[in-house]
Parts: sequence; structure tokens; C-alpha cells
Amino acid sequence: MFTFFDTIIIGLTSGAVYSLMAISLVLVWRSTRVINFAQAGQALLSTYIGFSFIGRFNSYWVALFIAIILGAGVSALIEIIFMRTLFKRNTGPIAGVAPIIATLGLLGLIHGLIGIFMGGKEAIIRPPVSNVGYTFSGHTLAFSPLKLVIVSAVLFLMISLSILFTKTNIGLALRASAYAPEIARLAGVKVDGIRTLGWALAGAAGAAAGMLQTPNGTGALSPDSLEFSLLLVFGFIAAVIGGLESLVGAVIGGLLLGLVLAFVIMYVSATLPFMTAFVLLLGVLLVRPQGIMGKKVGRRA
Repeated sequence: MFTFFDTIIIGLTSGAVYSLMAISLVLVWRSTRVINFAQAGQALLSTYIGFSFIGRFNSYWVALFIAIILGAGVSALIEIIFMRTLFKRNTGPIAGVAPIIATLGLLGLIHGLIGIFMGGKEAIIRPPVSNVGYTFSGHTLAFSPLKLVIVSAVLFLMISLSILFTKTNIGLALRASAYAPEIARLAGVKVDGIRTLGWALAGAAGAAAGMLQTPNGTGALSPDSLEFSLLLVFGFIAAVIGGLESLVGAVIGGLLLGLVLAFVIMYVSATLPFMTAFVLLLGVLLVRPQGIMGKKVGRRA
């Protein structure tokens, strides 16, 4: 019985981290209609920044705050210097695909720069709170104070960003800039600035994902970190499962994916997470192509 509950806890915690990455991907999609495959590289860079500030201030929480702020700043600069120029010059036959391909190149560039400047340094981020599970009826559960922090952070971000997108003028401007930028400009929306804001929010969410995932995993950072590659893959799958238009869907998709993977690893085989993730993705797309929380779009005559 405790094994069953522990599996649920592990799945929800892992899914919460996937949800953070999914949220960052959804934010960029909703503001620019681009899938940002460089998000994992940006998260890794932000985590390295956080690591450097942990040593300077001897405080994980201060470093987390700085990593989120600077992660947002780095993402905004990428949009201003790189993506904005690409959008303005992107008029060829593959106009819709070119920005997505460019983010793959950007991912390689970020990893290369991290390898040049940080590759030889040992980087370990220790858990800021205990990762020892709570004890219940003499059994130590898989749910620890660190995992409570992770789940709480995901819920806070989901609620805050959902309110931002649905209840504020900024959220309306973000959606308008993504769907109809020319009409938004005529309505007085500063589309370039709004898109930059969307990327900045995504960078902040990605930085939070990296800073929370690293001490929850091995704690080690490297330019070729498998954890961040998995974070991108599973975060993207979670975003598609939940529906690329929905922040709530991103969280639901992440939690669902985390639970399914946890049960497969625990009760079937630890070698099947990739296959399981893609089978789940395929199954959801066959039944509901727009994702769990996505809305059907009718075709106009």
C-alpha cells in the first residue's frame, strides 16, 4: 500500500517539474506562436547563474530569485536580438517553420557557450530544505519538504500566470499579439514589447524549473546534463498533452505524464519512460488532437 502511495507522490513531484517546463513552452507559444526548443538550454544557463550566486550569497533562496530575474532578462534579450530580427526578415516559403528551426540552433549555441565557460567547473546544488520524506505510521514517505516546495511553486505560477492571461489587459495584449499582430498594432498594442514580455515570463518559468529540478535530482550540473534534455522532452510532451493554448492544461499534462511514468517505472520497467511518454502522447492526440484542455477550432469556409 505504501509503495502505491509513494509512486503517486513521486509521479506528482516529477510531473510538477515537467509542468514548469511545459508552462514556459506554452508562454512562448501563446505570445509568439513559436515552440522554443532552446528553453532547456536557457533553463540550464539560468541554473548555472543561480549556482554562481549560491556561492556568493550562501543562500539558495536569494540565488533562486536572482536566477529567475536574470533568466527572464536573458530570455528577453534573446527575443530582442535574435527572434525579433528573425521575425522581421522571415518572409520565405518556410516562414512558419524557420523560427522553430532557429531555436534548435540556439539550443546548440547556448550549450556550446556553457561548455566553454563552465564545462570544467564542478557544479553541485544542494537541496535548500530537507529531501528526507515525512514519516507516517512508521513509514518514510517519498514526499519531503523539498517536494512540497516544488509542488507549491508550480501551483503558484499556474494560478498567477492564468490570472495574468485571462484577467488583465497585458494578457489580452499577449494573446492579440500572437494571433493577429497587425490588428493589435492598429489597436495601439506595442507588439514587439509584448512578445518580449512573453519570452521573459517563459524564461523566468524555465529558470524556476531548472533551479528546483537540480537539487531534486542528482544535484549536479553539466553542459550535457541529461536531466535538462529530459526536462525539455517531457515538458514538451506535457504541453502538447495538456493543450498548447492552456497554462492549466500544461500543469495537468505534466502531472498526468509524471504519474504514468512513475507507475510504469515502478511496476513494469525502468527502461520504458521514453516509450511510455510517446505512447501516451500518441494516445491523447488520437482521441483529442487539441490536447486535454485545448479548444476545437472549426474550419471556416
